[in-house]
Amino acid sequence: MSTTVGLISLGCAKNLIDSEVMMGHLAEAGMTLTSEADLADVLIVNTCSFIDMAKQESIDTVFGAVNERGTNPERARQKIIVAGCLSQRFAKDLPGIMPEVDAFIGLDQITKVAPIIENLLGKKNDAEVQKTEGPAATEDPRDFVTLKPQYVPDYTTPRFRLTPEHFAYVKIAEGCNHTCTFCIIPQIRGRHRSRTQESVVKEVEALVKSGVKEINLISQDTTYFGMDKWTESRPNPKSPVDSSKGESLATLLREINKIEGEFWVRLLYTHPAHWSDELIQTIAECDKVAKYVDIPLQHISDNMLKLMQRQTNGDYIRDLLRRMRAGIPNLGIRTTFIVGFPGETEADFEELLEFIREFRFERAGVFSYSKEEGTRAYKMGDQVHHMTRKSRWSRAMQELQTIAGETNQAQVGKQVRVLVEEPGIARTEWDAPEIDGSVHVDDTIPVGSFADVTIGDWRGYDLVAAR
Repeated sequence: MSTTVGLISLGCAKNLIDSEVMMGHLAEAGMTLTSEADLADVLIVNTCSFIDMAKQESIDTVFGAVNERGTNPERARQKIIVAGCLSQRFAKDLPGIMPEVDAFIGLDQITKVAPIIENLLGKKNDAEVQKTEGPAATEDPRDFVTLKPQYVPDYTTPRFRLTPEHFAYVKIAEGCNHTCTFCIIPQIRGRHRSRTQESVVKEVEALVKSGVKEINLISQDTTYFGMDKWTESRPNPKSPVDSSKGESLATLLREINKIEGEFWVRLLYTHPAHWSDELIQTIAECDKVAKYVDIPLQHISDNMLKLMQRQTNGDYIRDLLRRMRAGIPNLGIRTTFIVGFPGETEADFEELLEFIREFRFERAGVFSYSKEEGTRAYKMGDQVHHMTRKSRWSRAMQELQTIAGETNQAQVGKQVRVLVEEPGIARTEWDAPEIDGSVHVDDTIPVGSFADVTIGDWRGYDLVAAR
């Protein structure tokens, strides 16, 4: 009788790919996958711990599963595995905090999940799974987490896709070399390590051949792709995308653009410090690259950018945005900002509001600063009062909502190409899955197909196609 495994995937798309890789290995090992936790012999919770809210959701989900097992006789023998960012970030602490959990795995163990489960259930007779990827986090036998992760997927990696048939995420690199003072990701996921361009292109080719219409390229820092493999000139945190030095995001996009088929490719998680005129020109010239750029700016005040250690300043960002808009016709820019960061003055915040009004981003969001243990900002002085943070978040969101309404109004009467997400719901080139708005369309248009529609109205963040 095969082992039945359930998996709860929390957090971002990068985490979702880790879940897909785990499920691919489980299916390859002959295990049965289930979406019903009650039926699972083993339940994996793939956790997130980027900010407090995500960390709390992960902890609540784990303890919810533990409590359900304790009160539901049908789940009494169920094994619970904690995977992902929470187990990696708190590798030395979780085994002591969560004695009810049966195993902890980190980022380097997602390809070893099947033998770990077999050991857990006593179904494997050979030697116990060894922690060979690097130094072990603890000596607890339930703990398989190793420190300083090295793993990066390849196009040959077994994967069970959890996204709809028409779109997919492709992780082009893992880890991050930036040292932003608010961010814990480099400590969780390790240093940046790119896949080869050939590996990514082969994966995209296979996805397009299988019917995928949208490819979303993701990593912690998409713009740094290939730079870690440069041999002649070692890159630094401000190095621009430059294909004369080796594989880069520009060379990757040009290769993907050559793939036959009807699809578009979308760029997510780009860092402003690495943008170059070559990258701008590449996006403009590649017809299959969506004219949409996700570029988290975090702030515009020089004071804040320096404290956040963003490798940019206000003048650089303003100049870059102007060059992007001039160089890429009909570009939609998505960005995010952090308000209430330690040391943020009212003048810093007012400068941010003025910047938002001036540049009128097509898609944008605001985060209230989250004080994360282990980051440099955690110990900074001048922490902003939580009520001030809340007020600034509300004021910034109000500006963004006003601009979003005006942006949508400007779309009325225009013809746009959309990808149909589900019956009656589609997305434009400016709308990434699960992040941005949608377009209400005729529900007879087939799901997973492109269509040209005329915008007749808008509601909130969503557009409505004319009938």
